[in-house]
This record gives sequence, structure tokens and C-alpha cells, in this order.
Amino acid sequence: MADSTQSTSTQRRYVTVDVFTTRMFGGNPLAVVLDAEGLTTPQMQAIATEFNYSETTFVLPPREPGHTAHVRIFTARTEVPFAGHPNVGTAVVLARELETQGNSIGDRFVFEEGAGAVPIRLLRDAGKVVGAELTAPEPLSIRSSVSVAEAAACLSLAPTDIAIATHPPQVISVGLPFLVVELTSRDALRRAKPNLSAHEQVLPPIGTDAVFAYVRGAAAGELHARMFAPLDATVEDPATGSATAATIALLASLQPERDADVAWRVEQGVDMGRASLLLGRTEKHAGVVTAVHVAGYVVPVMRGVLSAG
Repeated sequence: MADSTQSTSTQRRYVTVDVFTTRMFGGNPLAVVLDAEGLTTPQMQAIATEFNYSETTFVLPPREPGHTAHVRIFTARTEVPFAGHPNVGTAVVLARELETQGNSIGDRFVFEEGAGAVPIRLLRDAGKVVGAELTAPEPLSIRSSVSVAEAAACLSLAPTDIAIATHPPQVISVGLPFLVVELTSRDALRRAKPNLSAHEQVLPPIGTDAVFAYVRGAAAGELHARMFAPLDATVEDPATGSATAATIALLASLQPERDADVAWRVEQGVDMGRASLLLGRTEKHAGVVTAVHVAGYVVPVMRGVLSAG
């Protein structure tokens, strides 16, 4: 979308929701700005900074026939090409708005984003849209790795807290890159906290600004996770769908089965008091992960009007 050079004052609706939770004030907060057409990029960034959530989305008319909307995603500091909880939350907000207006929407959306087209499947309970499942827009890419000492420093942990039997601390992406680090215990995950100077030294050269740390749970496909991104004004994120998607895609790719559909359950935000639940699915055929999905529930919190642009 080309930026407008001039715009008249317009009241624009917004809705806030909590994503990857079934209760208000859990999960990850998101602001969704409807009627965003005509806002410039600096205006969108200013609004996202004002909300000061980990992300704010702006809903615009689609560029391609058959798509639902063009969605732009901003953190408090910058625009990003893809993110998890913004897709899930925006889908539920938009679906409810459209149905309130009397539109028949079906159960499938496609959002246009910087990383590409993002397919969305709406989840219903008694006919009401209560959640959504996204499909990652890019195949898994495995990028730079870092040393155990560097990963430990980023998380304020000892090198012995880092697990490397399955994979090294590594940057991976299915649309947005993260340094993904497996830890040896739930206690290590609980003790983890971001070291800003280590983040500044380690992360920019490897093409990311965030660390996703996880430990395996007791059940197959169960993970416990935390995500830190102080370089992007997010000390800790309560739920990170894009990092979850990349991580389960990596783990599925490393499993010995050549063909397998695996369900994943990822708990995040527990140690910061905003418990979140992310439900993942990976599809693997002929040894290659062909699709990765992340689903969750959404709870509405607030709605209002912005006097911007």
C-alpha cells in the first residue's frame, strides 16, 4: 500500500483482545485498528507505540481478489512481516465485525502480509467465532547458530542450562526469525531473563532481535516456552505464535518419521503471570515439513475509536 501524503481527520474503530487464552487478562494483548485505509506508515507506527503492546495490526482492503484483507503488523518500534498472535486475534476481530454487519463469511480467511499470504481457519463454538488457526506463510529456514556460551549469556543462564542434543542454539524462521534455544529443565526456563548487553552483542549480527527458549514437557508434543525481545521493546512476550511455529517445524523436521502429522501443545507466559496456550500442528511428508499451523482462542477486552488520520 502506498502511503498517503495527506489525510483528513477520521474516526477509526479499534478493538483489543487477549490471544491464546480463554480468559480476560491472560494470553497476549493485541490492538486491531479497523478502517485503517488512508493512514500513513508513520501514523501506524505512532498508534502502535501509543498502544505499547507487543503488536498492533491495521486492517486494509485486500490487494488481490479472493483475499480477505491486507494486514500490517507493527511492534512498538517497527513493522514486521508476520507474527502469530496478531493473525489469530485479527481474524477473530474481523470475523465478528463482519458477522455483526450481517455478512456470511464462511470459515476461511487469507491475509496479505509482508511475508506472503497467510491462510486462516476460523474456530467456532456454538456457531460463534472464538479462535483461529494460522498456517505459516514460509517453509522452515534454518539460519545462523551461536555458541552455547552466547545463548546462555542472552538468557542470564549457565552454559550447563543449554541443551544441544537435538539442535544447537539456532536462528530459524517460518516468516519471522528467532534465536531458538532448548533448555535442560523447567527450572532453567523459570530462571531465564534477558541480558540486554548480550542481546545487543549477539543478536543483530545473526539477523534477529529475539530469543525463544523452551523446554520439553512430560507428554509427547508438549513444550513450555518463554520469549524475550528487549531490543524490540518487549522484555518478555506472553505468547509468540511465529516462534512457536518455527520451533515445532524444526522439531518435526528432526524427528525420524518421514511421514507424520503431529499435534503440539505449547504453554507460554506462565512465569510472567499471563498464561497462554498455543495449539500447533505440523504436517510432514517424504521427510519434509510441508505445513505448520498454530491455533488459539481469543477473548475480547476493549473497543473504542481513534481520532487519528
